[in-house]
Amino acid sequence: MDKPANGDRPESSLDFIREAIIQDLKEGRFDHVHTRFPPEPNAYLHIGHAKAIWIDYGIAQDFNGLFNLRFDDTNPTKEEQEFVDAIIEDVRWVGANWGDRLFFASDYFEQMYEWAIDLIKKGKAYICDLSAEEVSKTRGTLTEPGTESPYRNRSVEENLNLFQRMCAGEFADGACTLRAKIDMASGNFNMRDPVMYRILHSEHHRQGGKWCIYPMYDWAHGLEDSIEGITHSLCSLEYENHRPLYDWYLDQLGIYHPRQIEFARLNMTYTVMSKRRFIELVNGGHVRGYDDPRLPTLAGLRRRGYTPEAIHEFCKRIGVAKVDNMVEVAVLEDCARDDLNKTSQRVMAVMNPLKVVITNYPTPCEGGAETVSPPCEGGARGGEPEYLDAVNNPEDQNAGTRKVPFGRELYIERDDFREEPPPKFFRLAPGREVRLRYAYFIKCVDVIKDENGEIVELHCTYDPETRGGDAPDGRKVKATLHWVTANQAIPAEARIYDHLFSKPDPDDVEEGQHWFDNLNPNSLQVTTCYVEPSVTGAKPGARYQFERQGYFCVDPDSTPDKLVFNRTVTLRDTWAKIEKKMTSGG
Repeated sequence: MDKPANGDRPESSLDFIREAIIQDLKEGRFDHVHTRFPPEPNAYLHIGHAKAIWIDYGIAQDFNGLFNLRFDDTNPTKEEQEFVDAIIEDVRWVGANWGDRLFFASDYFEQMYEWAIDLIKKGKAYICDLSAEEVSKTRGTLTEPGTESPYRNRSVEENLNLFQRMCAGEFADGACTLRAKIDMASGNFNMRDPVMYRILHSEHHRQGGKWCIYPMYDWAHGLEDSIEGITHSLCSLEYENHRPLYDWYLDQLGIYHPRQIEFARLNMTYTVMSKRRFIELVNGGHVRGYDDPRLPTLAGLRRRGYTPEAIHEFCKRIGVAKVDNMVEVAVLEDCARDDLNKTSQRVMAVMNPLKVVITNYPTPCEGGAETVSPPCEGGARGGEPEYLDAVNNPEDQNAGTRKVPFGRELYIERDDFREEPPPKFFRLAPGREVRLRYAYFIKCVDVIKDENGEIVELHCTYDPETRGGDAPDGRKVKATLHWVTANQAIPAEARIYDHLFSKPDPDDVEEGQHWFDNLNPNSLQVTTCYVEPSVTGAKPGARYQFERQGYFCVDPDSTPDKLVFNRTVTLRDTWAKIEKKMTSGG
């Protein structure tokens, strides 16, 4: 197999894992690279798993190597086919390709069982009748050694007999375990006679009722890598203290030995990265499900409108570190903006509408007869609206244009008007002229209020000579507003997401508080918006930039009669700051 000298990357961009792999290849420790991503099918994947996928898969790509997707399905009480299917979808969605190398730890159960018998025969494993609580009590402390099990010195014959009876289903759950015989005085707790097998009379999602004993993760992990010929077993830092145990098992069995290298896991502000906490959030009704767009699950990010390309770029930007750190969620959001800016069709949408009536705009004629004053002009003939050309994506010259309808009655954003404008507010105000995007200059001539003094409508005039361009007399305006035509805009539901937690670190709580107390009560705001009719018939997953609003994605909750949009991310923070400053007059 051909292999690049430095992973096809300039030396300055090499991380410590790739440097180690290059050294392994130079020294002949391995003659190729073979990695794997080994999820447990007991939950949905999150953005931290995406980082692990792109470390594993990206390294295999860089070194012209192989990549496996393998499920560590060793605990039937927590694993479901639903999670297997979801993980396959997620891994494929982020862009990893495992070819025909989809594997399951459960397919190796027979081999693992035989290896366990081998350790028993070598006097390196024994059947222990202590309960889980009793085992925990005998493990010792950081300063005191553990206490040996009273069953530690059973004969090989007795251990073999008991293990076979365990496998045959003669004992109840928890009655006994198979433990490795290592060192109860070891400074590494993982080496203090760890459990290798426990009894679980439970149906397995692939094996059914064939087995009633199941391997512990630490026993299975290294064996799976060995069976598959993995060269570099890449794990997050929490497995560093487990590596001596993996090595011990492989050494005692005398089988092929991959190299394990650990990297820092992903921690991100304003969210949590814990399967257990995801379950608590879902079961507690704090989010709508595991694909809730506020969660950092890949299903949630996909539903929110994030693209695989944005997630890949995020993984590249944060890099591969040796020490755990906290990544700002703004980095992920910026990656989304950069990608969506290049690929998303622009549309106009009004989130908080204020009606505008253009008093001098032609009233549509009936039957084509020019019987009204003023006469039909500017395309408003025979009841037909005027259509204007709008650019689909200024970043993509091949994206073309679309037609947007214009009429006498429009909606603009309520925040785009001030009856008494503060300094540096350049948008619409009484007597002021602004541009409507792709359309005309308009000037506010009257403000209509209800009995409570609330503004309900603006009366404006337009300059027909400014259609899609500047005024012939050279006058300028300082603001351009987005808008939609009132009688043709599509009403839709907009779900506006904010951070799930109000603090960057959800665990930053006062005494007596719970991390739940940092949940952001305004993490989801639902409103009705009005969108230009070009979105009619949009399918779930379709992504748009609502001009001056942000990036939005069509949600699967949409029906033929009602579109639902999720806001993926706002426009750039610099624009948000400018908008805030202009609105406040600061």
